[in-house]
Amino acid sequence: MQLLFTIYSLLVTIVFMKYIPTIGLEIHAELKTQSKMFCSCANDPDEEKANANVCSICLGHPGTLPVLNKEAIKHVLKIGVAVDGKLADFTEWDRKNYFYPDIPKGYQISQYAYPLISGGMLAGIALERVHLEEDTAQSTHDTHEKSLVNFNRSGVPLMELVTTPTIRDAKTATDFAKELQLLLRYLGAGEANMEKGEMRVEANISVASEEDTAAKKFGTKTEVKNLNSFRAVEGAIAHEIERQIELLEKGEKVKQETRGWDEKAGETYSQRSKESSHDYRYFPDPDIPKLKISEMPEFAKSALEKELVELPWVRRERFKKEFGATDKEAEVFVDDYTGLLSRYFDDIVSNLANKDAKSIRLVINYLLTDYAGLLKKLPAVSADRIASSWIDSLDLIAPKSFGELIDMISAGDVSSSGAKKILSLLVTDENSKNISPKALADKHGLIQKSDAASIEPAIDKVIADNASVVAEYRAGKVASIQFLIGQAMKATRGAANPAVIKEILTKKLG
Repeated sequence: MQLLFTIYSLLVTIVFMKYIPTIGLEIHAELKTQSKMFCSCANDPDEEKANANVCSICLGHPGTLPVLNKEAIKHVLKIGVAVDGKLADFTEWDRKNYFYPDIPKGYQISQYAYPLISGGMLAGIALERVHLEEDTAQSTHDTHEKSLVNFNRSGVPLMELVTTPTIRDAKTATDFAKELQLLLRYLGAGEANMEKGEMRVEANISVASEEDTAAKKFGTKTEVKNLNSFRAVEGAIAHEIERQIELLEKGEKVKQETRGWDEKAGETYSQRSKESSHDYRYFPDPDIPKLKISEMPEFAKSALEKELVELPWVRRERFKKEFGATDKEAEVFVDDYTGLLSRYFDDIVSNLANKDAKSIRLVINYLLTDYAGLLKKLPAVSADRIASSWIDSLDLIAPKSFGELIDMISAGDVSSSGAKKILSLLVTDENSKNISPKALADKHGLIQKSDAASIEPAIDKVIADNASVVAEYRAGKVASIQFLIGQAMKATRGAANPAVIKEILTKKLG
């Protein structure tokens, strides 16, 4: 049975290797602004009352005139600078015509011929364009076959980013979406919470043989819409690739269509035939003035560059290169988009007496493992908060005290267990929070003894009490010394420096 399964798996792999997927992403993200894109209604994604933030403009009443939101435009231009895209000098807005209950005007205001950003690169994927439009209202369908429309979201500034069709697998697509979410958060352009619909991913997928792909002949593409989690993005793309390959292997054709994703079933399903751009009858909106970006000083590239923070990929490489952080450790610092964790780390390092690689490694270990572990146990801190940005709003150990503790560990003044005890006292004991680590070590007898004179009597007794182990060591069983070190640590109640114990034992046992 196992042999048959192995043969089947091998055959499936061989079949799949004959085809190359081509994937392009279209990602919509709501932007964080005080008001909507074309009116003064509040842009509040947390508003629970339906149709509370509405006016005649976002309800599509005839005769109303839209007014551009400058902050939304600036957000998109800053994203363009961050990804090294080309900022438009001239831009205009277009009407994208279609009928649906969530857009009562009969058209959506978007950008077609002149996007704000062209080109650029993010997470190793080339971008085609980034443009700005308005979001639609939100439709819900109840069990009584009634549809309700909430216009709170109608008119919210919506960024659409389109990649080039150069992605080859589901994981790369998912990693790209994660990096875009981080970028939006770093720049303060949006929260991009997928579970709230603040960021939505659509994937265009096709497969073709190696020969056709090399000749720039691509397969028929399908579009999987409204993927609202990273898990859904990866699952839907992987399934759609597999589905299309199976069709081609059967000699059937892939139909150009829009498909949805069924999370429970783990498969895509047909929704409708795919529209083309000419179906929307784009034309320039006559009510919105055209923009000449170069005539607006606040939109100059040099001005926007000054407002950029340390970007995710820059921070990631900095921690790996300067501090020797692993990929996983670097991601912890990068995922904290507020920058508070990075600044706290930098402050601790600046307070170290010795800023060598050993001490910095100790800072990373104790900060991300021991300290974070203690904070997770605090009743006022949720696990979700720890996982995302656990450092904000907490009564943190002063960087000077943290640096002092690391110096003591590095110098061998306290053991690892002693350091963890001190750290615990600083976090959980109200009477210890304003005491220095050195004073706490003195108070609780945690200072390691490193002078030979005070340690030797205990070592001599260990040697005398363990003659058989000493004989094993002298006979060539080098590992036996670890038992003797443990006995000496026990005899000194953990107060002796194990490195010093080992040095003395090695000399005495010759």
